[in-house]
Amino acid sequence: MRVVQLSDYPSDLLKRARQRGTKQQQRATAQFETAKRQHQAQLRGLELARDRARTERRWLSWLRAALAVRRARRRAPAPPVVLAAPSDEEARLTAGIHGEQSVADALGRALNDDWVLVRGYRNHRGEIDHVLLGPRGLVAIEVKYINGTVHCDGDRWRVVKFDKYGNQVEEYDLADRGNRSPSVQLNEPADALEGFLRARGEDVDLLRVVQLTHPRSQVGTCRRATVHLFTRVDQITALMKKVPQPLDAGQRKRLEDLIVAHHRSPARGSA
Repeated sequence: MRVVQLSDYPSDLLKRARQRGTKQQQRATAQFETAKRQHQAQLRGLELARDRARTERRWLSWLRAALAVRRARRRAPAPPVVLAAPSDEEARLTAGIHGEQSVADALGRALNDDWVLVRGYRNHRGEIDHVLLGPRGLVAIEVKYINGTVHCDGDRWRVVKFDKYGNQVEEYDLADRGNRSPSVQLNEPADALEGFLRARGEDVDLLRVVQLTHPRSQVGTCRRATVHLFTRVDQITALMKKVPQPLDAGQRKRLEDLIVAHHRSPARGSA
């Protein structure tokens, strides 16, 4: 299987998250150094006043100054915490990148060179993690690393998480920052791509798959699903075997060229 890498948006996000973490660490260190210098200057002034009172035998002033020095020493600024572990955002992005790569690796082992995997395709409606193109058709794949059981009712998705004893510990709606469920995240750019291809004379159906990659991912109850929801990559290859109208080599080449061109076009929204 050939791989065409159009973009690597998750890695770009991870790089920016790490850069933000580094900048925050540097900012905290600079603030600490400034506070430490100010504290040391204040402490030296109090120590000089204490010592001067002692030299001049002003014992009440000396006592007050000595207590002030003691209080000041207790108020020394604490150094910033050095973050050895990645942030939650970095851990989430790293897991997502690993999940996407695991899907690409599994497809590569299962499919021959008649297949091409386009990674990081993007249009005005969003990004598709993988677009798989081969003799048996065309499929858009959204990869999700979800630790829990995924339920869906149309385009509303929920995750229920259990501990190792089978006790429910968490339940939440599964959506991105724009409040889009995984099916909407996939269908919006997939609809745009399918429309673009048909406007160019390629009347193909774009299958849609949300692939769960966490080892503990499970599919729960799904009603009126608008995409296929799988937990194993071999379910994708099995789905492709059911496509009624295979694509010949010439059509596959045209489709690949159109997909790449649409991603790279400045006017991705145009059909």
